[in-house]
Order: sequence, then structure tokens, then C-alpha cells
Amino acid sequence: MKIAMQGVSGAFHEIAIREYFKGQQYDVVACDTFNELFDALHDGRANYAMMAIENSLVGSILPNYTLLRESGLRILGEVYLRIEQHLLGTPGSTIEKIKKIYSHPMAIQQCNKFLTPLRRKGVVMVDAEDTALSARRISTENLKKHAAIASRLAAKLYHLDILAESIETNKNNFTRFLILSNEENYQNHKKGQHINKSSLYFLLPHEQGKLSEVLSVLTFYKINLTKIQSLPIAGRNWEYLFYVDLEFNDYDKYKKALEAIGPLLSEMNILGEYQKGETAHEN
Repeated sequence: MKIAMQGVSGAFHEIAIREYFKGQQYDVVACDTFNELFDALHDGRANYAMMAIENSLVGSILPNYTLLRESGLRILGEVYLRIEQHLLGTPGSTIEKIKKIYSHPMAIQQCNKFLTPLRRKGVVMVDAEDTALSARRISTENLKKHAAIASRLAAKLYHLDILAESIETNKNNFTRFLILSNEENYQNHKKGQHINKSSLYFLLPHEQGKLSEVLSVLTFYKINLTKIQSLPIAGRNWEYLFYVDLEFNDYDKYKKALEAIGPLLSEMNILGEYQKGETAHEN
């Protein structure tokens, strides 16, 4: 089994993979971009993919919704990962000796409170394309006076010291990841799951009050709308696709709700029906 992810070994995507596929044998296919991740599934280099879709602090990763919709792939499940950022250095390093700190701009921003005093002392922050890639560079180039902000797994894989633990400003920082695959794997996977969540998208007629009608129907059937995200349709001014996540206790009632909203919509497609994910923490 091969699982594609964006980033290199030690990335938070890999931590999510380890959590969801715990106890199974697999190889990770590292991809530079999310576009490459979808290519890896389509050309057979990977059977599954782990993809970040939203963060509790910065919101949705909007391009990934379009990539998922256009790919024809399905959502098999999800993982909520508590994001902890650590300051990593070469063995024997100390914070006092650090002159530069590398990481993804978002990670640097998430650690602003910890980093502010270091900036005042002249430590330079360097934007990089990936947290784990920053850690690998510190290790492979043996940069004694440089550090990286990355995961505990990255520290372990690249033999780095953790100079400061959990330096993120907001401790309530979670990223939601989706597990993706083709239709055959999706159908086989569903057989062993307790289905209580779904992700879908729909298009509304350009008429007043249609979204309100849809939401009223879902309320009537006691379907919990946990997320709604609108994205403009390219080439069609002021028309939007709505991506929604639904939670439910009764699968039959959920299916009746979809039947009821069907006549109100111009288009609807289910991206996946799966078991609601649990929150994981890095070890």
C-alpha cells in the first residue's frame, strides 16, 4: 500500500498518516505540491492520499476543494491533528547560539509570541516551503547556528535536538486532514465503517431564498451542518458552489434529507460518506 502526501518525511501529513493507518504496512509517496499528490493517485504511484483541508486558526485551504472536486476521487475518512511546533537544532545547539530560524511562513506566524524576543536580539526568520524540509536542511547541511520550526517526528527522523517544545502561541491549533482514494477503494472501505458524516457540494439555482430552503430541510431532518464553504464558479459571475459537511446519527434519515433537497438544487455530488474522525496528538 502506498500513500501520497504533500511534503517530505516528518511533515504533519505523515503524522496524520501514521494515526489513520496505525498498525498497517505502507510506503509514503512524498509530493512537492497538492497537484502532484492527485497526479500520484491518478497515475498509480499511490493507492491513497492524505490531504490537509482546513485549519482551526486560518480556515479552509480553498484550492484543495477544487482539486478534490475535479479529481473524481472520494473521501474515505478524516483525521484531526493537534499541531505542535518545536524549535529544532543540531545536536549540542542552544537557543542562545541561533542566528537564523527556518520554517513555513504559517508556522513562523503561529509561533510569533515565542519568536518576538529572538527577533529583537537579531535572530533572522527565513521563510521556507515546508516545516519538515527546513528540519532536513538543518540536519543534512549541519547548520550549527541555524534552527527550524517543525514537528517532533521531524526531530526524530533528522536526528535534531528539540531546543524548545510547543512554541506555538495558540495551543488550540488543529488541522483537519482527508483520506482520499478511488471509487473501488472507497466502496470497500465503507463496508467496515460506521457512516455518520458526509462531505458534498451543490449548486443552487440563482433564485432568492434557495439556500435558506435547503438549510431548513436539513434542520427538519435533524442533520447537523458542521461546515459550509462557498467558492465562485470560474467563468460564471456571481454563481457559487457550496461545499458542506454533514453529521448524522441515522443514515436512512440522512438519505431522505438528500432526497428532499434534491429538487431545490441545480446539481449535487457526494464527495464521500465516512466515519467522523477523532483528534490525534503527535507522540
